[in-house]
Amino acid sequence: MSATILYAPNVHTGGGLVLLQGLLAAWPADGPRIAVLDARARELLTVPQGVEVSWTLATPTSRLAGALRLANATRAGDTTLCFHGLPPMIRNRSRAVVYMQNSLLLGLRPLRDYPLRTRARIALERQVAKRLRHRVAEYIVQTPSMARELTRWYGPGCPPVRMLPFIDKWPIAASAAPAAWDFVYVSDGIATKNHLRLLHAWQLLAAQGMRPSLALTLGPRDATLAARIAVQSRADRLNVVNLGHLPRPEVLKLYGRARALLFPSLSESFGLPLIEAAHLGLPILAPELDYVRDVCSPAQTFDPLSAVSIARAVRRFLGEPEPLVQVSEPQALWAALAEGGRA
Repeated sequence: MSATILYAPNVHTGGGLVLLQGLLAAWPADGPRIAVLDARARELLTVPQGVEVSWTLATPTSRLAGALRLANATRAGDTTLCFHGLPPMIRNRSRAVVYMQNSLLLGLRPLRDYPLRTRARIALERQVAKRLRHRVAEYIVQTPSMARELTRWYGPGCPPVRMLPFIDKWPIAASAAPAAWDFVYVSDGIATKNHLRLLHAWQLLAAQGMRPSLALTLGPRDATLAARIAVQSRADRLNVVNLGHLPRPEVLKLYGRARALLFPSLSESFGLPLIEAAHLGLPILAPELDYVRDVCSPAQTFDPLSAVSIARAVRRFLGEPEPLVQVSEPQALWAALAEGGRA
């Protein structure tokens, strides 16, 4: 009987972890099931009985050993779901299906804002994705924009690209209660999440006499960024608080304590918080980008590369838009010049 292999090294946090848990819980027991998973997620995942699982560490040696285990475990007729977005490092006899949920692997965004070590890792993963793409029998993506980007990235001869978004356990609306936060941003702190530009927008709002509350969810991996935001928030008296990394049940409760989700990310393959917030009826402020329109209809949109644009979207949502420029007649310029000369 053919086996199904779930290959997911490096999936241990964020939306990928949420989706992985849903896959494990729904995995049909109609044949042999083998999983290669990230050891960092061991305490966070519930593996069904009957699944033969091995855990890989976040080291090159352990990853290579995991790839060897995969190669030795597969037979012709088996299917390997590469849930971490990369083809198998070592050729094997199974049919390889890559679930592409990381747009960074397609090389569509520069890496200059990432730490050197992260840039090196992503650059290597991009090379693996590109050079070994011929091993992929099928790609699965979550949105139309991701399908377009992947097809363009692959070039001629692209294998089938199927769009199959899913979510585990739709969130249940919380009971009505006064909002504790004006805005929440559910996200880790990688560069594309755009936290520093969001912080700048809050500084602009404070300079205009507005101090809306904002809750962030930066975990231990983003301690440096969280510390920078905390220092700047104290210096400028911004109403910004980091709640730390929250498990998904607490994230779902957080939506119920906010007036809106603010999501300034520059790039997403899915945008799970957007989908959850939209399902709950929580207003969304997000970039005017394809990935947003794929999954929700935001209440306000903005240019994610402009702190001014983000601040203006916040003001519009709060019912206090910036006054527009007042246009005068030509005589006003001559009058101003004359007035300046008399001064």
